[in-house]
Amino acid sequence: MPEITYREAVRQAMDEEMARDGNVVLLGEEVAQYDGAYKVSQGLLAKYGPERVIDTPISEEGFTGIGIGAAVAGLRPIVEWMTFNFSLMAIDQIYNNAAKTRYMSGGQISIPVVFRGPNGPAEYLGSQHSQALQAIYTHVPGLKVVAPSTPYDAKGLLKTAIRDDNPVIVLEGELMYAWKGEVPDEEYTVPFGQGTIRRGGGDITLVGFSKPMRTIVQAAEALARDGIDAEVLDLRSLRPLDEELVYGSVRKTNRCIVVDEAWPAASVGSYIAWLVSRNCFDHLDAPVELVSGEDVPMPYNHQLELAAQPSVDTIAGAARRALYK
Repeated sequence: MPEITYREAVRQAMDEEMARDGNVVLLGEEVAQYDGAYKVSQGLLAKYGPERVIDTPISEEGFTGIGIGAAVAGLRPIVEWMTFNFSLMAIDQIYNNAAKTRYMSGGQISIPVVFRGPNGPAEYLGSQHSQALQAIYTHVPGLKVVAPSTPYDAKGLLKTAIRDDNPVIVLEGELMYAWKGEVPDEEYTVPFGQGTIRRGGGDITLVGFSKPMRTIVQAAEALARDGIDAEVLDLRSLRPLDEELVYGSVRKTNRCIVVDEAWPAASVGSYIAWLVSRNCFDHLDAPVELVSGEDVPMPYNHQLELAAQPSVDTIAGAARRALYK
């Protein structure tokens, strides 16, 4: 299979879906003339024109609301936030309009809108622009939330999101756009609610999603050098969540480490840890461990920035504690 970057995979998904369905439009800050803040939408304006690739003002509440209204009217908008940090400006539109309109209309009104953009810690951006905000969106019934960790999943999950009749949040790791991976030329999609096993193992289960997956796999490789056989699960989809994949692995290994780069309080990772503790209680030989971002605003200093995020050492250390090694 061809090897392409994460940004190219996202672009391919949008390009193919715009070619397939004339109702798919892209709007957001700098998506058109500048080819996207991260060059994800490069070439789409020239191909589809300004009526389908639309630069918006720097007004997240406004253009997010326009995207929701366009979805109600029959289009299938892709709303790009330059960063999920800026999505907080539009939280009322997302929580009270996108997430609830289908329910409050008794299923009569569909909201086929995708909200996508970079999420999670980056580098040298400071505490206001370097946050992992997945818990805010996974919290809300009515939204679907996906967090691809590879170019393959980025393309497949985004195509599924664009075709879905519900609002979907697509979390793209900000530092992942240049990462490369194999993506087939032929048509494919990745279904929601279906995680995958990145590495098989029998001693302990490591669960994660999005950018930390690379670090989790590296931690599993470090553990393997010490004779510890870790199974690595990539959730891919946070709402709906592939609970049975996690439970099946934990019932085999009897130990579980959950990794989430967000803050620990009320996080996706803490919720998964609770689910495992409740539903696999009789199978656990050690408490479920959560490896999260540190419970502090993200520092600007790069060494502190790295220290505030999950690392190979913190993940491997948690695994060794669970194995009493």
